[in-house]
Amino acid sequence: MSRVRRAGVNGGDGLDSALGLGTSSRPWIRALNYAVWAIIIVVFAGPLVAVVAGAFSGSRDPSQLSIIPADPSLASFSAAFDRGVLRYLANSLIVVGFGLVFQMIVSVFAAHALARKRFRGSAIAMLLVLSTMMLPEEILAIPLSQVLADVPFLGFNLINTLPGMIVPIVAWGFSILVMTEFMKEVPAELEEAAKIDGAGEIRTFLFVVLPTCTPALGVIGVFGFNMIWDQYLLPLLVASDSSMFTLPLALRTLRADPEVGLGVVLVAATLALLPAVIAFLCFQRSFMRGLSSGAVKG
Repeated sequence: MSRVRRAGVNGGDGLDSALGLGTSSRPWIRALNYAVWAIIIVVFAGPLVAVVAGAFSGSRDPSQLSIIPADPSLASFSAAFDRGVLRYLANSLIVVGFGLVFQMIVSVFAAHALARKRFRGSAIAMLLVLSTMMLPEEILAIPLSQVLADVPFLGFNLINTLPGMIVPIVAWGFSILVMTEFMKEVPAELEEAAKIDGAGEIRTFLFVVLPTCTPALGVIGVFGFNMIWDQYLLPLLVASDSSMFTLPLALRTLRADPEVGLGVVLVAATLALLPAVIAFLCFQRSFMRGLSSGAVKG
């Protein structure tokens, strides 16, 4: 317990130590500390604040973009809604909602098989999972579009459908790898004790193994959400009609339209930004526990 407490205290000063600032009573050190933090905040948060402020600005001049809205107005929101931005946002939410749920389900079951079961070919299966992370999306684009146009053995055409954007992302090598490595650290004694108490394999997995993996679920939840939400190439391959566009794909279309003002593009960018921030805030505690769990083990 004391080790965890010390890790939490030291973790808060990690960046200060990395910068060589530390915690000092000297005024000029504290001033330098505040200056560095101010620069970091401006560099990382400044562009995001400018985008949100520009969405509420009535100016159509890109050079007027600032952190304070010029002539505040909701006209850009009205124009963006007329351009179908809400429909694009709904498509993105549907894809990320179903895609993330199925992705996490596939990841935990695949990880349980790879981490807790011993079967012939398990090393090859893990190698295949890792190999999917080594290939760029551009290499898989053409074969993936052909498969989605005629799903093997089923004959379904998933082009220009939302399921066509969901099915290819339900299995992600990164999530499977994270869950596998985390489940390997779960003590086998917990499962043995549950089996002695009469719990079956499914019940042991759901009520004993899975609850101990909550930090890892937070990690794959945040990374999985961002991976799915930022998808551009997959919607580009699948969506042949503008009604099926997701928000990242629609941003390209809106930016290329000379009749669309900057405010409309910034409104779409703001709507694309908010869900990722909300998702991180929802998974923040589990995400941070998952990142720091390796540092406090042992």
